[in-house]
Amino acid sequence: TLRGLVKIIDNIGDDEIQGVSIPTGIPIVYKFDNIQQLTPIRSEPIANGGASQVHMNGLFLEKPGLLKEALKREEEWVNRVPGYDDTMMKAKVPMTSLERSLTKLKAERELGDWAGQFIDPMDLIDDGDDGGGTFESPTILEEEEDQVMEKGLQELEEDAQSQSQSSVNKNGTLLDDDDDDDDDDEDIISPFLITNNPCQKPLPSTSMIPGLGQVPVLRDATIVIIRHGKTEHNKLGLFTGWEDAPLAPEGVEEAKAAGKLLKAHGFEFDLVFTSWLSRAIDTAFLVMDELDCLWLPIIKTWRLNERMYGELTGLSKQMVKQRHGAKQFMAWRRGYKVRPPPVSSFSPLYPGNDKRYTKFMKDVRLSLSESIIRSIEGKGLKVTRKFPKSESLYDCMERTVPYFTQQIEAEANNGKRILIASSENAIRGLLMHLCDIPENEIVGLEIPNGLPLIFDIKSKCVKLLDDGTGRDPLEVYNFGKAGNYLFRPCKKEDGSIDEECDIRFMSDYEISDEDKAIAELIKLPRAAQTAI
Repeated sequence: TLRGLVKIIDNIGDDEIQGVSIPTGIPIVYKFDNIQQLTPIRSEPIANGGASQVHMNGLFLEKPGLLKEALKREEEWVNRVPGYDDTMMKAKVPMTSLERSLTKLKAERELGDWAGQFIDPMDLIDDGDDGGGTFESPTILEEEEDQVMEKGLQELEEDAQSQSQSSVNKNGTLLDDDDDDDDDDEDIISPFLITNNPCQKPLPSTSMIPGLGQVPVLRDATIVIIRHGKTEHNKLGLFTGWEDAPLAPEGVEEAKAAGKLLKAHGFEFDLVFTSWLSRAIDTAFLVMDELDCLWLPIIKTWRLNERMYGELTGLSKQMVKQRHGAKQFMAWRRGYKVRPPPVSSFSPLYPGNDKRYTKFMKDVRLSLSESIIRSIEGKGLKVTRKFPKSESLYDCMERTVPYFTQQIEAEANNGKRILIASSENAIRGLLMHLCDIPENEIVGLEIPNGLPLIFDIKSKCVKLLDDGTGRDPLEVYNFGKAGNYLFRPCKKEDGSIDEECDIRFMSDYEISDEDKAIAELIKLPRAAQTAI
């Protein structure tokens, strides 16, 4: 394909093109003096590398062959140096400077708490010098260092074991550890407060038992909504909003697990919708990678962006709560029509100072006030659009819901299978619209990271996917106090219960006595089932 493009750009003959090669992984740069007619300019090789070929006006940014040599040296290092491959192949997730600083501070505090137990305050002896204020070093004898290190490692190992045990409930099943999520200041909602059990699609037998054949592909129109995987901002308890925070390593694994779960249930998609924020884009990409469908069209829109948090963006939630009080904090964070303090026109947090929005966000109205400000600043006329400086959940829904109904839902009604990867408040607004959640209850809805939510087009209800562990999803995930609105009974047009729902997790009043007996039998250990 690239040789064909080069042939057209450089007007190379049929015989001459046979002598042109396109090396792997090396960009070719062309410059043109006439963009309409694509007349190329001959590029000269740069001093520190780069090369060109006969018949070509484009410049290779690296001399062909160097990449192959580098890969060969890399392979030699992998074979010769123990542990080199494991070290170099670790997934490197980028972090912002703020995230790096706060993560380092958190680690230093944890290390300080651990190291403090080995230092006696009485060992910090004042030498009597009131001027310089110098102190002797903490008294840890040289011969005791090995004992201290050994004790510390032992305690860290014991702590890791206790954490592992604490993540297992009384039945021996693993619990989802969500303490580091951005909702860590919220009380975990007891599953018993949610009386409407979710409709959970059972795992296909072909996914559970090898040799039964391929998993049947789901052909019906559906909408799968997934909140992006966890970010470092979530772990550190920061307001994220339109800040482009990348996925944390845990978030990457959550997205991959979601893709594997969807694949095990036979999901395939026709369209993928996501926002302009990298955490949502990466989540969509990782899910698609697990589904082997990276070729699918991805439609990115700013209208699926997270809520704009204004001046709260990047701030610690705990700090905001301490400064302004819990009532104001919750009003800003979860208020339906309450906006946080807006950013200024010259703040780096303002979308009008971000080229991705100024260049490509064309579907918002022009702003007279912003145009005047920018024109005075630039000493010339500059027309500017009205970008959000702060948003309430209501404001966020004013852009997400119309886009959903006009674009996404319209495609689903035409039989398309759709995946949406977005952020918590954008999804909260969509579910408020889809599930008829009251305005005064929406603040109590929680959206777990990386969990696929299946919106059934026919029964108009939200379903979950069985992961094969037999765990009750209400005991694993926190959906908040508004979970009852999310998990209303899934019924068909004739009023009967949707047969896709796993009877093991349905409410008692929804199923017959016969089905109750079957559900209890399924829950028994295999040995007991055989005896019966």
